Amino acid sequence: MRGRFPLIVGIVVIAIGILIYASTFIVAQTQQAVVLQFGDPKRVITDPGLHFKTPFIQNVRYLEKRVLNLDPAEQTVLLEDNRRLVVDAFVRYRINDPLTFIRSVGTETVLDGRLSPVVNDAVRGVFGEATLTDVVSSERSRLMSDIRARVNTEGARFGIAVVDLRIGRADLAPQVAEAVYSRMRAERERLAADFRARGSEQKQTIEAQADRQATVIRAEAQRQADILRGEGEGQRTTVLNDAYSNDPDFFRFFRTMQAYRNAIDPGTTSMVLTTDSEFFSFFNQATPAGGIANAEALMQSAPASLSSVDTGAAATGTEAVPAATIPETVPLLAPESDSSAPATTPEPETTAPETTTPAANDNAADASSGDAGTATGTTTGGSTN
Repeated sequence: MRGRFPLIVGIVVIAIGILIYASTFIVAQTQQAVVLQFGDPKRVITDPGLHFKTPFIQNVRYLEKRVLNLDPAEQTVLLEDNRRLVVDAFVRYRINDPLTFIRSVGTETVLDGRLSPVVNDAVRGVFGEATLTDVVSSERSRLMSDIRARVNTEGARFGIAVVDLRIGRADLAPQVAEAVYSRMRAERERLAADFRARGSEQKQTIEAQADRQATVIRAEAQRQADILRGEGEGQRTTVLNDAYSNDPDFFRFFRTMQAYRNAIDPGTTSMVLTTDSEFFSFFNQATPAGGIANAEALMQSAPASLSSVDTGAAATGTEAVPAATIPETVPLLAPESDSSAPATTPEPETTAPETTTPAANDNAADASSGDAGTATGTTTGGSTN
């Protein structure tokens, strides 16, 4: 009898331990528990800690107290403006009535299967009354609030409360996106063309104003140039008149020398002319030694005239001939004669001075230059002097 006592004590202690273990349970801070008796919910425990139940008759179902996530599959919805939109929404919810949750769905897996169609129906219902502009504008927050309210109404039957509902993605369907993007590109191109047209109009206006101002400036400059040119011509005429009135003979001589210089090139010019030509009138006024009768004496006798002529030439843009370039004597161009005839010295002709105006002297010098240009050429079969 004494040998069986320890065995009985051990059995009793083990039985008491099993009984205590079966009648207690612990609830964590992130959990809430529902005590079931033969599958029928009896009470809900939301406080964390150690709790008791009837052993072997009651059992405990633990549920999450934290916020849970539901992410339904994306779906295609038809908007009010008949555009198809691919929408991907997600839901955040919390179990706020464990007894209703246990009685209606029992587990979270079953809830996901039953809540997903509710969310999709709410999204289709709200988006079906909205346009694409509402979806992409500030109205989107209102649309999500309406969807959350509809899901909350249906979720109350499952013992849950929707904490948040968001639209993760809302894109146009692939078959519609290209057409919409084409319209958007066309609209942007229209706006760009409008901006370019306005810029071109402003450019043409500015160019027209600039051209008008340039025309006015050029016309004013031409007017001033014509005035200055007229004043210069007047001063030139005055200088020429003064030079002619001081010494007409020297003036005619100087103009003729200028014509010689412009018409005769010592290297390339050949002339066959008679000395009776008007162009060589000064060659006939030769001394027995030959050449022009003392050109230096004539230059010294009219220094004022030479100064006046140089001034007139500067006013008219004509290059003046320095006194150093006028030759002392010019060889006579005498006609050919028989070699047997004795050489004679021509007598200097005495001619009356011609009375001409300065304009007439200019024309005579120019005409002399023209005669010289006409007579210029290559001499064939004749003598060149």
